[in-house]
Amino acid sequence: MFKNMKIIGTSHISKDSFKKIKNSIKTFKPDVVAVELDKKRYHSLIFQKESKLSFLDVRRVGLTGFLFLIIGKYVQKKLGSIVGIDPGSDMKLAIELCKENNLSLELIDRDIEVTLRRFSQKFSFKEKLNLLKDLLFFPFSKKIIPFNISKIPKKGLIRKILEEIKTRYPNIYSVLIEERNKYMAKKLFKILRDNKNLKILCVIGAGHEEGLHQELKNLYYSNLSF
Repeated sequence: MFKNMKIIGTSHISKDSFKKIKNSIKTFKPDVVAVELDKKRYHSLIFQKESKLSFLDVRRVGLTGFLFLIIGKYVQKKLGSIVGIDPGSDMKLAIELCKENNLSLELIDRDIEVTLRRFSQKFSFKEKLNLLKDLLFFPFSKKIIPFNISKIPKKGLIRKILEEIKTRYPNIYSVLIEERNKYMAKKLFKILRDNKNLKILCVIGAGHEEGLHQELKNLYYSNLSF
């Protein structure tokens, strides 16, 4: 459908992601690299400045979104320390290779503050109860899905995990996956439309890969003059 674009799904804490990104840039030879980052996360990643959280942040994004950000950062760091990789190293490598090869860089993700604010607004009481139950009974659960965190999960496993999240946490799924897929697809579609003769490599988390493909397909068929 879009012959001049390639989407690759990565894990933010996997060395396999490094090989995948390097190989894609070497073989696909893109003119543009699009990454799953917004401006705030880009600056934090590149300049290695941990943004200081304050009461104003709570007011901007809501308490729930604020707590989610803190917990999410902690979990990513913990998992990263287990495999010996800093979270976000996949995106950082894509940016570095982009600069080394004089390629254009595009940041396609939604502003993190918007996502956290939406998270605060939509995270329901039922989902909070589900989360509490899952945290309490997680060690005893028979539904734990085993996978190697040092590898990029297989597509079948990703579908299974996403389906579980969608069932138990529909609003979280909507905000963190569906809404961002739609946003990133629109940004990518515009890049494609404005650069028809250029090759575009899109580097995103593996959990977004299939959904992003579908959203781009939807945009394509609703804009057949493209």
